[in-house]
This record gives sequence, structure tokens and C-alpha cells, in this order.
Amino acid sequence: MKNIFRFIPPKAGFLFVVSFLFAATNPLHAQWIQTNEPYANVTTLFPNDANLFAGTNGGGVFLSSDDGISWTAVNTGLTNTYVTALAASGTNLFAGTAVTGVDGVFLSTDNGTSWTPVNNGLTNTFVDVLAVFSTNLFAGTYGGVFLSTNNGTNWTPAGLTFDYPQALAVSGTNLFAGTSSHGVFLSTNNGTSWIEVNTGLTNTYVHALAVSGASLFAGTNGGIFLSTNNGTSWTEVNTGLTNTSVAALAVSDANLFAGTYGGVFLSTNNGTGWTEVNTGLTSINVYSLAVSGTNLFAGTHDSGVWRRPLSEMITSVEVLSTDLPTYFSLDQNYPNPFNPATTISFSLPSQSFVSLKVFDALGREVDVLLSEELTAGTYSQQWVPKGLSTGVYLYRLQAGNFVKTNKLILLR
Repeated sequence: MKNIFRFIPPKAGFLFVVSFLFAATNPLHAQWIQTNEPYANVTTLFPNDANLFAGTNGGGVFLSSDDGISWTAVNTGLTNTYVTALAASGTNLFAGTAVTGVDGVFLSTDNGTSWTPVNNGLTNTFVDVLAVFSTNLFAGTYGGVFLSTNNGTNWTPAGLTFDYPQALAVSGTNLFAGTSSHGVFLSTNNGTSWIEVNTGLTNTYVHALAVSGASLFAGTNGGIFLSTNNGTSWTEVNTGLTNTSVAALAVSDANLFAGTYGGVFLSTNNGTGWTEVNTGLTSINVYSLAVSGTNLFAGTHDSGVWRRPLSEMITSVEVLSTDLPTYFSLDQNYPNPFNPATTISFSLPSQSFVSLKVFDALGREVDVLLSEELTAGTYSQQWVPKGLSTGVYLYRLQAGNFVKTNKLILLR
């Protein structure tokens, strides 16, 4: 099992200095790093091959080809710089803008170098979201959903005219729309007709939709909801989500990230539990998220784009701590009993060689979570057991002369 731990140092300033110097080589000090802006208010992020595009609220579109190290404005021909949506179909890049009566959708065929308005038939030009479904391009506007089958040359109405969509998601042959007050709608015929799918969705102001395998997630003003049956029913999945104003969702393999007005949260168990992953993120009003390469990017309301390594977040769990521990400790795992994952936390008052292992009830070693030198600090590690049955297990921490063993219960 691959383990990467997070060190929570005693002073915020110390964290910044250490991370700046060593984040690229030492995963113990990885954290969110602010990229070179590109513009304070970032409304949408869109990865496309090796490029990352950022749409901004007044600055237009910016392009980075080096993981956010540098950004270039790509606005030639973009007469509306309030960009709220980005999408791509082949070599065509689309931008949706958000000032009513001014243009609407723009097309670039040269990676954003130049833009052309493509709005014939688009009777509402306040575009909040774009989505590509096979060869079809959908635009969610204040006037409902519109469809183009020819890369924006022509648009036709595609329903939902009573409530503007803020999110669109494609799952197989299904198209989902999340709206501003009426919840989620499903179309199985390219937007020709829609059905409301809101059973169990107790908050119907939907900002974001995301698909992960057979799971559909909705981010709302009241947290996150999960449907495993194409929206027929929904279940609230907010455990550990300390801020429930969810503006963005992003998927990386089996991991789900949520951008909220309280920062970024991670779930590694299909939304069953959430962990805050905000170390270094000084602006926590997160409007957009995107997975690009080996990093997660966050677009914020007032401080541009931030970057953080995916591996560091996915393999570790953070604990907020501002004080240097004064004694060794091993906490009870949480949750307990658990399935499929639990978190083990411990503290070190001084640098120590640390061993953290799991044993079955007969004392046989079943997993090694850690065996290395760690500096003083507070740590926590998620454990996802593989191939183990229901039962009582023991986890043991040895750090210097300190040894402690606790019980945990796995339920299958």
C-alpha cells in the first residue's frame, strides 16, 4: 500500500517557507501553491490535452501550457470577457459568456489564439454552462438549454425554458441538467424532452454535477447528493463536509473533490465521508475545479488559480493543527466500526523513526502503513483494507520508545 503522509508544522509562516523550498521533492510539505494568477476572479477551469484554460469574470480566457507556472491571455476576437463556461469538441474550443445581449458563445479553432462569435439562433446570450455530448454542443442559458449540431453555427431550443441550468453532465446516453431552483432534469433524447429527477434531493439549487462510474453527484446550496440510478433517487452524502455551499465538483479516478465557499474537500469512498484539504489555500471561496495531469487546480473568487498534487491529497488525510505536540499520542481511528476506509491519527513531539502497522486478532501482520523517519508534528493516514474480512484488527504505533496499540473494527 502506497502511503504519503502530511506534516502539519507549528507555524503557518514556517509551512509557507518549507513548502516553497521543498514541495517539489518532499511530499511531507506539499500544499496548495498559488499559480501566476492569471486573474483574480476565476469562474471556470478547463483542461484540454496538455493545456489548461481559465475563464475569468472580466479578464477573458487565459491559457497555461506548463501546469500554471505561466499564463497567457488569449482574447483576440473575444468581445465579451465575462467567461463562465468552456468546452471542447475535437479541435474546436468554445467559450460561453455571461452578459445578456452581448454575444454569447465564441468558437476558437486555433487553441484560443482567436475567437469568433457563433450565436445564430441563440436567443439568450447569458451562457452559464457548456457541454459536449457526442457531436452535439449544449449551452445552458438564462433562457433554457440550446443545442447545436454544427459546432455553434446554428442553435435550436432544447427545453427547460422555465429555469436556467447551471450544470450539465453526460452519463452514457443520458444528459443531466442541474438548475437554479428546480433541481435535476434528465433527457434521454438529446434535449428533445426532459423529466424531473429529484426524489430525495432536499436542496434543488444545483451548482455542479459530476459523473464517477455509475454514480452521479449533485453539488447544491445544501451540500452534496448521490444517485446511483440515473437520478431516480438521491441520498445526501455530507459527512465531514463542513461547508455545504458547493460550487464545483471534479473526479479523479475513484476520488471526488468538492469546491465550496469553505475550500476544497476530498472523498475517497464515493461521498460516504469527506476530508478538508486546504493546507496553504488562503482563498477558500472556490468557484471551479479541474484535474489536469498530476495536479488538481482550483479557481477562486479573489486570488486566481491554485495548484496541488493529486497524489499527496489522495494518499493522505489532513489534520488542522497550529501547535507543536508536547507528547506522543495515538488516537482512536475514525470512523469505527468502518467500511470501506478509516483514518488513523497520531502526534510526535520530536523527530522519530515511526512504524505504523495493522495486525489481525491473532497478531499476524496484515498491513504496513508507515516505516520511516518523520519530523515532529501531527499526522493522519487513511487506511483502505484490501482483501480482509469483517472482524477486529489492531493497529500499532511505535515511535522511539513510545508504543501504543488500539483496536479497530472492519465491517463488510
